[in-house]
Amino acid sequence: MDERTVIGWHEDGRDRSARWRSESGAAPPRRVVAADDATRADEAYRLACEGTALLWRGDFQNARQLLTAMARRVDRTPRKRKRKTEQPSQVQAFHLYRQARAQRARTLGMLLIPVEPGHTIPLRRAPDVVAACTEAYGPADEPYVTSLRELLGLVGAHEWREKGVPIPALGGDRVHPHYGVFSPVRGEYVDLVAQAPLPATTVAFDIGTGTGVLAAVLARRGMERVVATDQDPRALACAHDNIERLDLAKRVELVQVDLFPEGRAPLIVCNPPWLPGKPATPLEHAVYDAGGRMLRGFLAGLAGRLEPGGEGWLIMSDLAEHLGLRSREELLGLFDAAGLTVAGRLDTKPAHPRTADADDPLHAARAAETTSLWRLAAR
Repeated sequence: MDERTVIGWHEDGRDRSARWRSESGAAPPRRVVAADDATRADEAYRLACEGTALLWRGDFQNARQLLTAMARRVDRTPRKRKRKTEQPSQVQAFHLYRQARAQRARTLGMLLIPVEPGHTIPLRRAPDVVAACTEAYGPADEPYVTSLRELLGLVGAHEWREKGVPIPALGGDRVHPHYGVFSPVRGEYVDLVAQAPLPATTVAFDIGTGTGVLAAVLARRGMERVVATDQDPRALACAHDNIERLDLAKRVELVQVDLFPEGRAPLIVCNPPWLPGKPATPLEHAVYDAGGRMLRGFLAGLAGRLEPGGEGWLIMSDLAEHLGLRSREELLGLFDAAGLTVAGRLDTKPAHPRTADADDPLHAARAAETTSLWRLAAR
């Protein structure tokens, strides 16, 4: 999307316009009307469902309450049909779930907030969002409009960045995720890297480092040198910040590249996105891997990058298998085609709340999920 996309609307008897900003890649609304404290939730929800965005002119906290009320309407459980209907398969349930989430995001994204130069909000009881918006958007020398839902996401990401996520494998030290970089809140995959036996302690490659958490764990385990790669400048900036905070800069080198750096290593680690599928937004790239591109690229190049006797650690959830998106046979076939054998495997069960949420449409798959560290060696 063009960074200078402009949206227009009619207000107070004249046509107006402003720059549209969406870090999540949401398309600009085609129709915009002004709304304020007198706007009722039912009316706002109806307009949003029809594709009309509401540019808020009232109290900021009232806008938050309106967004909550709209969310309740989106999430309202539909009445069950009297006649029995065939239950969807896991893969159908997954696609229906993604469609519903995308529709929810579009509908709630229709409540808009005006922002002045310098990232200030010209509304009553508006919070200070300068730091959060600067981290995500950079400096702002002109007014713009963004969705309240995205704005609240920026604020939440800023708070996570300030507070950090405690990592047991780092002795409780914290990793500070930046906006748009996957947060290591699901610590089971980090624990696997902390537990697996090291094939050597000379050098390791961390492919797709993100926050740098796995590179930090390897360095803390005694790895003399870790080369951490990522193709996303935002991820590299985040990893640099965390490596500096953890005082590991002398051991960890950051390289901007797609997949592998130059050379070979006795240990190469990769935690790719776990679900094959097209990301709906830039922020979903850490979860969805279109066509399994990163997984396939890592496996295809691994044998040629390993030193003799070395291991490649692939950290993967089997959620895709339980959803019917990829079979175990397909994964093992990728290993075989790449000239790899399985030297061992460590498994763990996730402990996040969704595994126990029976109302989750994907509950059956989540409850059966296992996260594994595959120890792969060249044939």
